[in-house]
Formats: sequence, C-alpha cells, structure tokens
Amino acid sequence: MGAKRVGWLLVLIGGAALLLAACADDADDAVEDDAVEEADAAEDDDTDDDDDDPDAAEADGDEADEADEADEADGDEADEADGDDPILIGGAIDQSNDMAPFDEPAWVAAEIAAERINEDGGVNGREIELTAIDTQLDPERTQSAALDLIDEGADVLFVTCDFDWSVPAAQEALNEGLLTIAPCIGDPIFGPSGFEGDLGRLAFTFGNASFAEGAALAELAMDEGWEETITVTDDAILYFQNVCRGFTERYEEHGGEIVLEESFTQGDGTVEQVTGSVAGGDSDAVLLCSFPPDLPSYLAQLRATGVDQPLLAPWSGDGDFWIDAVPDLSDYHYATFVSVFGDDPEDEVNELIAAFEDRTGEPPATGGFVTGASAVQAIAEAVERAGTTDGEALADEFLAFDGFESVSGPITFTEDVHILTDRPFRIMEVQDGEYSVRELRTAESPPMPE
Repeated sequence: MGAKRVGWLLVLIGGAALLLAACADDADDAVEDDAVEEADAAEDDDTDDDDDDPDAAEADGDEADEADEADEADGDEADEADGDDPILIGGAIDQSNDMAPFDEPAWVAAEIAAERINEDGGVNGREIELTAIDTQLDPERTQSAALDLIDEGADVLFVTCDFDWSVPAAQEALNEGLLTIAPCIGDPIFGPSGFEGDLGRLAFTFGNASFAEGAALAELAMDEGWEETITVTDDAILYFQNVCRGFTERYEEHGGEIVLEESFTQGDGTVEQVTGSVAGGDSDAVLLCSFPPDLPSYLAQLRATGVDQPLLAPWSGDGDFWIDAVPDLSDYHYATFVSVFGDDPEDEVNELIAAFEDRTGEPPATGGFVTGASAVQAIAEAVERAGTTDGEALADEFLAFDGFESVSGPITFTEDVHILTDRPFRIMEVQDGEYSVRELRTAESPPMPE
C-alpha cells in the first residue's frame, strides 16, 4: 500500500474516532441534563409538599434550630472549660534537704503572688493553683515527682534552685513541652545550652547569672582597694565554680591579682585543710563560693585562726539562719537578690516579706525567695498575652519581655540566655552579726561562659 493511501486512511480513521467521541459526549450531556431536570423536579415537588404541609416545614425548622443550639452549646462548653480550668503550677522542689532554705521560700513567695493575682480576678478568668512534691534532692524522687505532677495536669513546672539537682525533673517537663522554671538557678546553662535539641528553649531561670554575680563582687573589691584576693571554690555544684570564675575574670580585667586559688567539695571534710592554706596566705580579701553547712564552718575557722581580711560571698552565703555558728561576724560582704532584714529599698519587697512572715511565722531565709513571686508574675503575664498555657507560646512571650517589671526587678531574656544578667544586686554587709544593705550594684558588661 502506497504511503499516500496509508495517510488518507489514517485521516479517515481519526476523523471517525473524533466523531464517535463527540456523539458520546452529546449523549452523556443529554443524560446529565435529564438527571438535573429530574432532580430539579423532585426538589420542586418536595418544596411544594412542604408548602402544602406546614407541619413538615415547621419540623424542618425546629431541627435546624436544635442543631444550631447544639453547636452553640458545644462552643459555650469549650469557652467555659478554657475560662474555668485553673493554671496549675507544679513544684518538684526540695523542702527538707540542703536546698530547702532556697527552694521553700521561693515556693511560699510564689503562692503569695498567685493568691494576689487570683484576688484580682486571675488570668483571663482562670485562677492559678500551685502544688508541690518534696524531692529531698534524691534524683529518683525528683524524676518521679515531675512525672506525678505532669500526670496531675501541671501546665508549668518549677524545679530546684540548682542545675545539677534540677535536671531529672526538668528533663521530664521539657520532654512534655512544658514551660520549665527554676526560680533561682544562678547558671545560664539552664536554658538552650543545657538541654539537647530545642528542649532548652522552654527552660528559664529567674536567678541572677553566676558570672554577673562574680563580676559585681570583683568590681566591689576593686572599688574598695582590695587588689589581692584569695578565692576558695566549692566544687560541689557548677554555680559556685562560675561565680568564682566570673569574679576572677573581671577582677583581673580591672588589675586585681588572685594570689591563691583553693577548692574543696561540700561535705568531704577537706574545708579544714583549705582553711589552713588561706590562713597562711597574704591577701586583701577572701572570696568563698560555697553555702551552708560548710560555709559558716569555714568562716568560723578563718576568724578563729586570725584571718581578719574582708570576706566575700555570693547569694549562697545569704541569710542569718547559720549566723550562730560565727558569733559577732564582721566585715562580711555578699551579693543577693533583696534584703530580708526589713531594710530593702523597695517597698513592694518589704510588703512581700511581711506577707511571708504572716504566712509562715518567720521571715524568708534568703533574698532568693523573691524570685518565686516574680516567676509567677511573669507566668501570669505570659499566659494573659498568649491566651494559652502551651509551652512554646509561653516561651515566645518570655522572650518578648523587655524589662518586664516584677517584684524582683526588671526581667529580660534573650534567645540564647534564659537568665537575668542586668538585675541590680543588693550588696549586703554584716558587722557584729548585724545585717544591712550596703548598696545596689549591677555588674558592668557581665562576662558569660563560652
């Protein structure tokens, strides 16, 4: 068969196929048109029947109204649930061991702050509730306390005021996506740098940065002309190490000299050996980065051996609950959050102390108590802004704080640093066993760990 004839044959076959397809489409259209006409007719018949039967029309209207009312009721129930459910803050904290003098006062202050917020109507119509479990600084109890509080429906979790001891509880809360608060951890590791992945974005501490605390004490020492200092570091926890590191870095920047560096571990009995080394040294001041019970023992031994230089300490050396171990202690200077001795320059702080004493029968042990109240104030503000207790949403609001005013002072966090670096310290002075506010001091450009 010639090529031309084949070509014409293909054209004819193609044309026939197109014609058949067109006919099929026309047939389908006709069927569809008939179906639409029948459906319209049926709808008209139904409408006519309803018009002819007023009872049927009324029944249809009633069903529609009932459906609308059900939807509205469901919405009201959801709104009511959102509005009435309390904001539950759980506390996996130490109430009976070495951290109790720090954790428990902060928790009581948090309760007082929550009650005051509730008296003013709560947060978006929701009350704040607090419930705590004593961890006794036992890692297993700490973890189980967090899990129990999460099971109870905690929206936010408080943890103990030391990073190392807080981790078992903090990790569980962060894994559940909860905003996790340390009222007074003094190390910036409690945040993005301290937990794997993005978990640390939900971890915030209301403590003062340990490096800033050390820097403020160094600046105080240089202003006083104490140009040679001995430092003693308690290796028990990271906070002590970083206070002394912050002190050393800023002190040397300002021309000071560390003439001796000593260390020991809380409770291992070596503090007495350190005392002998310090007593034999020559310096203008001595810095001790530790806390009770070894701190007062160390101070007493120093004074007993004739060491009469000015003594420096961070917030962990706050309070007079240990002062009986060091009769008539003098020339002792330390940094803290606020004064608990009735002379704080802020009236709101003194009013909170009065409320604390009314509640417990005694004033708070240390100035760190105020951080519990400021943490609750910040949580309430974040929930009000976000309209939810979702951890990520609350973290966003925390990061939006730019000098948020709380009872402990202005609050500002950054994406990388979830601790306060520029809140003024109260520099306290003890003379003849009597405590007083010496000055307010903010570290100049506080150093931060790399």
